[in-house]
Amino acid sequence: MKLYLLSSDSDTLTGLRLAGIDGALVESAESLEAAIEGVLSREDIAIVLVTRTLSTDYPAKIDALKRNPKLLVTEIPDMAHPTVDTDSITRYVAAAVGSSV
Repeated sequence: MKLYLLSSDSDTLTGLRLAGIDGALVESAESLEAAIEGVLSREDIAIVLVTRTLSTDYPAKIDALKRNPKLLVTEIPDMAHPTVDTDSITRYVAAAVGSSV
């Protein structure tokens, strides 16, 4: 089971790559569509992290991805929409997969 990030900003993508999570930078509807097709074509990806900006800018596409029964899709804060409290991205991922941090 691998995690994969769909990010609208390079800082979030870089940070999670340093943590060992691969991903794609999405800068348009076309690049989001290509990234989603790439995720769906891979059997090793089970959890997809999506930045809040993408969820806000492309809700229909992200909702369609969330309906895929083979994937767990969870939204995480990004540079444009930071978390409102002191929770870390680690807590968001842990909550999504059902473990505690």
